[in-house]
Amino acid sequence: MDLKTEDNATSSIKQALFHSTVLISGLGYFVDIYDLVLFSIVRVDSLKDLGIAGTEQLNTGVHLLDMQMAGMLLGGIIWGILGDKRGRVSVLFGSILLYSLANLANAFVTNVEQYAVLRLLAGIGLAGELGAAITLVSESLPRHSRSYGTCFVAAIGVSGAMFAAFIAAVCTWRTAFIIGGVMGLALLATRFRLLESNMFKSLQDHTVKRGDLRLIFQSRERFTRYVRCILVGIPTWFCVGIIVTFSPEICRALDATGPVSAGQAVLFCYSGIVAGDVVSGFLGQWWRGRKRVVAVCLASTLLAIVCFLNMRGFAPIVYYWMSFALGLATGYWAVFLTMAAEQFGTNIRALVSISVPNFVRGSVVLLTFVFRSLIPVLDLTMSALVLGVACVAVAFTALVGMKESFGADLDFIEEHNPI
Repeated sequence: MDLKTEDNATSSIKQALFHSTVLISGLGYFVDIYDLVLFSIVRVDSLKDLGIAGTEQLNTGVHLLDMQMAGMLLGGIIWGILGDKRGRVSVLFGSILLYSLANLANAFVTNVEQYAVLRLLAGIGLAGELGAAITLVSESLPRHSRSYGTCFVAAIGVSGAMFAAFIAAVCTWRTAFIIGGVMGLALLATRFRLLESNMFKSLQDHTVKRGDLRLIFQSRERFTRYVRCILVGIPTWFCVGIIVTFSPEICRALDATGPVSAGQAVLFCYSGIVAGDVVSGFLGQWWRGRKRVVAVCLASTLLAIVCFLNMRGFAPIVYYWMSFALGLATGYWAVFLTMAAEQFGTNIRALVSISVPNFVRGSVVLLTFVFRSLIPVLDLTMSALVLGVACVAVAFTALVGMKESFGADLDFIEEHNPI
């Protein structure tokens, strides 16, 4: 790298890191991730407190997780449509308000039914934050700074999971939910500084369809493009939603020498994801391509899953460090989301950027169903292994058919083609 190129890279990094949209979006994603993973961390303690014990903890935990993820599927569509019709910033306001209030209320539940309803509402709220932030940052930064901006948003945001693990370790589960709700409400004040991107503003001067879900389905090529984006991201949430969330049960099946804390597993996993997001973001910029980065990450994820689920008789600290390695391998979240945003026109970009990560997250509903269905046939660890390998294989296949979008001009629209 010559001196001029190095100076340009340094300038791009500073431009992205100190951009107000990047910082505020990153903090919003921080609270989003905190609330998103908090249930996984406090699942056992909260269910014990509500009188759920023994084998019912796993089934009840899966049900509550499914409710949260179902909310995110629904919210991904709702906020995505609003993001293209009303604006990206409006979604950042509305989503954080909903999930902050829902998580505050979560601190006062007295039974599983209340818990389930509030996880559904929280899921709807959580659905809008990340996609709207990535869309706004992608449209606001110059193309030479885009990779840095989105990877900084992801790195700042994902560290919210580590904070959630820390808070859960020093506070009761009810207090942890209150802290998340208060942080979200406090962050609302910073959102008044955010401005809509010029690309979105320019759409208001044209009679173009915005946020129309039919635009995705009316073209086979466009629909295939959309599905590929979802499939590429599924291994990330398999690792978080299955292996890390149910780490106490998986560890017992692997004959660990001591109990494993889900909170510590989340802490180590998301520490790896933070590092992976930064590394993959910079690699994408330096290699001037995103597909190769995602391919390397998918190969690493496959290796980590196979090694992870074939260990036996290990100490808990080994499990935690393997969780870190798993997080590092799946740390292509920012690159994957940037690719999704770059694949589609401005008039449905928010719809895609918001719905795609939520369909990825929401895929855990199907994944947990398949996981539980395989357990009686295989066993706990073999079921996870088979499912994990299948997820990575599907993601590889989807990635091959995607176009390289590094440095693409985002100022275009998807045309309406009447059927």
